[in-house]
Amino acid sequence: MTSATGSKPKASGGAGVAFPQDALALAANPAGAAFVENRFDLGLSYFRPDRSASLGSAQFDGNETEQFFIPDIGYKHSLSSHWDFDLAVYGNGGMNTDYSTSIPGFGATPAGVDLSQVFITPTFAYKLNENHALGIAPILAFQQFKAHGLENFGVGNSGYDYSYGGGVRIGYIGKLTEWLTLGATYQSRIFATRFKDYANLFAEQGSFDIPSNFAAGLALRPGRQLTFALDVERILYSEVKSVGNDLSAATFANGLGAADGPGFGWRDVTAVKTGIAFDATEHLTLRIGYNYSTPPIPKNQTYFNILAPGVVQHHLTAGVTWRFREHWELSAFYAHAFEQAVRGAGNFFGPPTDANLRMNQDTFSISLGWWP
Repeated sequence: MTSATGSKPKASGGAGVAFPQDALALAANPAGAAFVENRFDLGLSYFRPDRSASLGSAQFDGNETEQFFIPDIGYKHSLSSHWDFDLAVYGNGGMNTDYSTSIPGFGATPAGVDLSQVFITPTFAYKLNENHALGIAPILAFQQFKAHGLENFGVGNSGYDYSYGGGVRIGYIGKLTEWLTLGATYQSRIFATRFKDYANLFAEQGSFDIPSNFAAGLALRPGRQLTFALDVERILYSEVKSVGNDLSAATFANGLGAADGPGFGWRDVTAVKTGIAFDATEHLTLRIGYNYSTPPIPKNQTYFNILAPGVVQHHLTAGVTWRFREHWELSAFYAHAFEQAVRGAGNFFGPPTDANLRMNQDTFSISLGWWP
């Protein structure tokens, strides 16, 4: 899932642009800090992707490493009647494969990649009045990456390399009526330092910026106990050459790592996120959601994406919050990304590289919230 972090919005299908629920709301929309009480949230997600690929009759299992833990933390504090401050630290993962064998054409040793990201987002929200707010969040990003089994591409087993960068997210939330709230947000491209150890792999000599995105959302509250949320988000993968460039005759001729060298060929995607939160009792809230995204990987770009088979499109989510004592609550959520496959055709090197990709995912998260 994209943008949303924290157990509450994740359980609502990732919809959070107009539906802030905790101190991690700024990950979806920094204006959300204006509509959340002073609080502290601490969470941990367990992520288990199941990914594989095939080339002809040869099958490759990418699950030598299959369990990941991703923490997040958020703190919200009101500075005045108009100004609010929020600080969140959260991670992002998912671009990981760890094959038990070598991949034909890649190298002689077992292949795989691992990319992880951490974001630090100090946020200021300004309430124009009781019902409307603007927010801005400078974003500090840290990335680590390693690849192995890519000797044929001139990439040795260099271990982890590190990258740092920054960008900004802005947002608006407006409560138009008692039952309707609208929100909008934009995150700039996060410009990051190059992975120097992988200058011969990623386009633009190891550049791996984080693409921009924008989203709009609404929250409907037909009754005191029920909230329906809907977000639509667009992610611009194509603006980052190492991600969006095709593997084609032209880019391959330029060479790996060149300014216009081959990338993973990801297309821009649109994600639709929807969720329902129901306050069953004073102490118990139930959530359910669904998340759909358009496919990023076309069938003629599957070969390189053996390393990053991000093909899942449909997520079903569910979660619960239990306020177990005064000023304390425990939230949990589960998401299943249904198995999706892309059958390769028309890859640049011909039919031997028309890889078939497959993935499904399971995620479980638990978080503790406290407010004074």
